[in-house]
Amino acid sequence: MKYYEINFMIQPLSQDARDILAAMAGDIGFETFEETSEGLKGYVQQSLFDQEALDQTIQFFPMENIHIIYHVEEAEDKDWNEQWEQEGFEPIIIGNGEMMIHDGRHLPQSPIPITIEIDAHLAFGTGTHETTQMVCATLLEEPLKNKKLLDAGCGTGILGIAALKLGAKNVTAYDIDEWSVENTRHNAIINQVDEHLNVLCGDASLLDSISECFDFVVANINRNILLQDMPRFRQVMNPNGTFILSGFYTEDIPLLEAKGKELGLTLVNQRENNHWACIVMREG
Repeated sequence: MKYYEINFMIQPLSQDARDILAAMAGDIGFETFEETSEGLKGYVQQSLFDQEALDQTIQFFPMENIHIIYHVEEAEDKDWNEQWEQEGFEPIIIGNGEMMIHDGRHLPQSPIPITIEIDAHLAFGTGTHETTQMVCATLLEEPLKNKKLLDAGCGTGILGIAALKLGAKNVTAYDIDEWSVENTRHNAIINQVDEHLNVLCGDASLLDSISECFDFVVANINRNILLQDMPRFRQVMNPNGTFILSGFYTEDIPLLEAKGKELGLTLVNQRENNHWACIVMREG
């Protein structure tokens, strides 16, 4: 695969600015990053690079008085994820020890009620991001037993797998990225939930041809995609169903709450972590 190398210059430079920029760039397709003396260097597949989305990301950067410019060039051919694949990631504990997300190199050292093993080939989708952790923590609190769940933009499949391990009857998941679809299927097999997880490749337009309805709709996607897709989510939602949404910032909550009200949904709960937000909306 061909990659672009994007050099970001951040002024004034801080670690918080680097971390937030990496998280936001990861949401629009960037895979790995290297810290530089001027800011950050990021890598993205040429076929997935969306300059308009990147410009919007910088325009709406949540830290005040931060100036970011970038330069794009073709990256030399090599496996940018090789180091990540070799090292893996440290286990992530969700809630009060009820759930652990780990890779095959870092197995639980003590009994954990819910364990999710992720064979991740990219630095994103491992559960390290605040939004993934908040959605998992929210799932721990919801009555998922024998419920049907839609995982929109499934990535590596963490959220759907978590729901199944928490008692969900079945999960339908989709992602626009073929790699994510295959990785979700692979991770479902690792976690022995593949019989109850159906993964599709495409965007929310897939829902127009799905006859099934869901008790829970979970989506960890950026704000603009959520606002665009929420009406389709609503169409496949069972009566008294629940939306669990993340992938956006705390200042975006009013926009999503307003959109939910248009669709007959009420904001009933929210979480915040390092500028990121997760909200729960229900019918009525």
